[in-house]
Amino acid sequence: MKILVTGSAGFIGCEVALRLLADGHDVIGLDNLNPYYDVSLKQARIERLTPHANYMHAHVELSDRAQVDQLFERCRPERVVHLAAQAGVRYAAENPHIYVSSNIVGFLHIIENCRHFGVNHLVYASTSSVYGANETMPFTENQACEHPLTLYAASKKANELMAHSYAHLFQIPCTGLRFFTVYGPWGRPDMALFKFAKAILTEQPIELYNYGQHKRSFTYISDIVEGIVRILAQPPNKFVPLPNAPTPGCDSAVAPYKIYNIGNAESVPLLDYVDQLEIALGQKAQRILLPLQAGDVQASEASVARLFDAVDYQPQVSVAAGVARFVKWFKEYPQFGGI
Repeated sequence: MKILVTGSAGFIGCEVALRLLADGHDVIGLDNLNPYYDVSLKQARIERLTPHANYMHAHVELSDRAQVDQLFERCRPERVVHLAAQAGVRYAAENPHIYVSSNIVGFLHIIENCRHFGVNHLVYASTSSVYGANETMPFTENQACEHPLTLYAASKKANELMAHSYAHLFQIPCTGLRFFTVYGPWGRPDMALFKFAKAILTEQPIELYNYGQHKRSFTYISDIVEGIVRILAQPPNKFVPLPNAPTPGCDSAVAPYKIYNIGNAESVPLLDYVDQLEIALGQKAQRILLPLQAGDVQASEASVARLFDAVDYQPQVSVAAGVARFVKWFKEYPQFGGI
């Protein structure tokens, strides 16, 4: 099958593309090499993809309608995994316009082309951040998500609403995946694991907001990829409710549309995460405890029962094993190994 993976130079996008290539698919990778973080790491990810004969890379700006239109016209993908976006929860407070141009305008360009070129399944990245001010744990897909705490979360909730409208109007099967905290080798340098590892190895202090009392559904990258690949193979149908029963908000009776959490059902305290990093590095961290930052949620815990029912999704990698694998890669990767 011919599959477009947007954000193929990104952390999750690259790993998804590699898996699809290994499974024998033709993959078109789209990325604009945004300088939000070190572009050399993104280029190194692309270098993992380009040796594959069934991979084609396209340097395309999502917010440029003509570029996206031309790519679809040339490649005509059968399915799309849309992972490209402006990432970062806190960065949105400093640069809000890029979130609208990339995450909303860019999403429109992708889904419009899915409509015009008959794409038979669009799987797109949403985020656990859409749960915003919700405090009831674990987060389930049917909880109301009307109070996002960041523009990033609001842009992803907008994607979910746009997808439903297109699924209804044009019968495009659309599946949104609400990612919980993803980590592992080849990850983003702006994420906690990178920052903490670098600081510990250089004997610098690490900053723990909310006095280290955060809890997260830390999910190893291979478990995320497995869930994406499984759900990609199952385009959704319209939901058929039982008589007199309401339609769940994460499904639709009028559109081929579904929403799933994808993450680890076990929520781990941040301090335990740091403990595992110290064990893997063989060094102790200097910890600075700070108040909660604006826009941060204190805890996230994923209910993945729906994804389990749909595709037998069961994360396999423990935090201890995942952090150890990250540290091994981090020490061996040329850019970081000399720290």
